[in-house]
Amino acid sequence: MAKVLSCREVGMDCDFVAHGNSEEEIMAQAAVHARTDHGMQDIPPEVADKVRAAIRDE
Repeated sequence: MAKVLSCREVGMDCDFVAHGNSEEEIMAQAAVHARTDHGMQDIPPEVADKVRAAIRDE
């Protein structure tokens, strides 16, 4: 089942939405997005946990 993540659901004022077939795909897209658009070189574990919790079935 396809997965989706909205950056807004993680608490950011951002329209980014990731689509993928697995949590791993979404996390990879979110990591690239966090680096390029939010200037986060490293994603703290508490943020990664928040991102994982916001991933939903599409």
